Amino acid sequence: MEASPECTQQGRGLALVRRRPPAPPGLRESLKARLRWSCSCSVQGAWALLQNLLPATRWLRQYQPREDLAGDVVSGLVIGIILVPQAIAYSLLAGLQPIYSLYTSFFANLIYFLMGTSRHVSVGIFSLLCLMVGQVVDRELLQAGFDPAQDGPGPGANRSALNASATMPALGLQDCSRDCYAIRVATALTLLAGVYQVLMGVLGLGFVSTYLSQPLLDGFAVGASVTILTSQLRHLLGVRVPRHQGPGLVVSTWLSLLRSAGQANLCDVLTSAACLAMLLAAKELSDRYRQHLKVPLPAELLVIGAATLVSHFGQFHERFGSSVAGDIPTGFMAPHVPDPALVWRVALDAASLALVGSAFSISLAEMFARSHGYSVRANQELLAVGCCNVLPAFFHCFATSAALAKSLVKTATGCRTQLSSAVSAAVVLLVVLALAPLFRDLQRSVLACVIIVSLRGALRKVRDVPRLWRLSPADALVWVATAATCVLVSTEAGLLAGILLSLLSLAGRTRHPHAALLARAGDSSFYGDPAEFEGLVPEPGVQVFRFTGPLYYANKDFFLRSLYSLTGLNAGYAAARRKERGPGVGAGEAEPVEGRDLGPGSSAAALVPSATRFHAVVIDCAPLLFLDAAGLATLQDLRRDYGALGITLLLACCGPSVRDTLRRGGFLGEDPGDAAEEGQLFPSVHCAVQAARARCQELVAANYTL
Repeated sequence: MEASPECTQQGRGLALVRRRPPAPPGLRESLKARLRWSCSCSVQGAWALLQNLLPATRWLRQYQPREDLAGDVVSGLVIGIILVPQAIAYSLLAGLQPIYSLYTSFFANLIYFLMGTSRHVSVGIFSLLCLMVGQVVDRELLQAGFDPAQDGPGPGANRSALNASATMPALGLQDCSRDCYAIRVATALTLLAGVYQVLMGVLGLGFVSTYLSQPLLDGFAVGASVTILTSQLRHLLGVRVPRHQGPGLVVSTWLSLLRSAGQANLCDVLTSAACLAMLLAAKELSDRYRQHLKVPLPAELLVIGAATLVSHFGQFHERFGSSVAGDIPTGFMAPHVPDPALVWRVALDAASLALVGSAFSISLAEMFARSHGYSVRANQELLAVGCCNVLPAFFHCFATSAALAKSLVKTATGCRTQLSSAVSAAVVLLVVLALAPLFRDLQRSVLACVIIVSLRGALRKVRDVPRLWRLSPADALVWVATAATCVLVSTEAGLLAGILLSLLSLAGRTRHPHAALLARAGDSSFYGDPAEFEGLVPEPGVQVFRFTGPLYYANKDFFLRSLYSLTGLNAGYAAARRKERGPGVGAGEAEPVEGRDLGPGSSAAALVPSATRFHAVVIDCAPLLFLDAAGLATLQDLRRDYGALGITLLLACCGPSVRDTLRRGGFLGEDPGDAAEEGQLFPSVHCAVQAARARCQELVAANYTL
């Protein structure tokens, strides 16, 4: 599209010619091309597909052992050493036996080593996902007649078996104990969550996880951490309390703990106090002297090793009744297909689990990629994390995702590639095959201490709320509401509340964007808001209106109110009144504008007769991100009303998407560059203003001649 003559003169002979966009292919041609590309087969195409699916086949061929091997081995050993105690501890959150956590850590590291695109992310057991899995497991155990509070062999085992005997025949669980049914529920949940993630990756829905904003994720992490902390207090005190379900879980658990505080096991309380003190002191020292430590201090492993020795030789379980980890078998169990009946029972729970795991994994992968100067593929990350859930579900594993704490340790210890994950998997494999029985006498209170200390980073996010409030009250509200709902209702309700509030916040920001009349800076071509810049002079006879947001169904009325209030003329009312009274009624006889008062600094003019004030309105469409059907209808009605009053409506700086919408909606001609587009769209505000003034001069000259 060639620029107007006025713009050519102002630009000293320079004319802008808009390129004609290529004709979009039809739906039939697009489907044919896509099908042809999908069905084409070649050796090169198959190899490229394999490399995209398994990125390790690409970067392993370029691996440089001299530069990368030492850092990968050291970081893999450190992460493997950290994984072992955390895996055993997090089994408490999931309500499963420790061996299943070790299986999960092994398979997750091995699969992500082959499929992940991030070089530094550590994928494995994650406290928030363990909590969500544990809540589903407890609910299903309760419905099956088992006692969720029964952590292992003890005096309540017989009662639990009697309660379950009536329910097991209906569910086909005659040969299935509590632990057997718990892992069946967990694997069914994990399989379906992984299927959701794989489908999201195949369909290219990696962007969906980005709609979980950082304030939402931080609030969810804090609320879930409070829930985790509450669930572990019974192990710290060594008391037996029911594992509550449903809304108000945290409050109900605290009330039960207060009622049972007098029955606390003194041995567990003293052990918990000593372990907490040592772990917190070690963490503070590690944080303070992090720059001087080449390898992080494995505090958890040291504390667990010492506590296991003390518990074994002190016979804490036999003498004081302390709850211990119990027998941990070695080797791998035979694969087992998850129960289809249980898969359908946990379909909704798997959706929230998949969404949370995807959001944390993608956000962490992108964060480390930005800080180290490389790129990741969000859809491939979804495939990798999904396969870390789908395939291990057949080997008695539960849900996994990327974990921030272990990823930071991995980076700090010199990790260069995902080969470190293979080293970590080898460390866990050694424990599974040979060393697992050594943790038989480890007290559960010690494991609870490891879990609670690992929540330090998440709970410290509370200190960010005042700064977030100063920066964005809407984001702070999302943070607080998500955390409060997680604590007071449930983690799933907290996630849902956070998503809804985030969407409402986004809609609220676009519903009332800033609107202003622009003025000109001297003889230049710059137009700005007089409330922002000094020395701007309004253009005589032309109103330049800027609406800094999209124009769609939710804010079209605000768009019109802002325009009418700032220009001092309700075009719709004036055009209707003129039509009723006949063409002799002037445009300046309009009634006062109904709308909000935008303040004296918003460049609003007094409500004086418009016929003496302006003959054209230019809308600066540069901030106009998109138009929907309602926004397009608003512009069409506005052009009609202004035309009835003898006022010209021009558009400036329209983006390609806005131009296409205007063309498809009939606001412009069907072909790019036709007369309708030439006369209404301009590449800059200054060009539109000059065109409006030229038209006014031509009209005045024609009237004078007549």
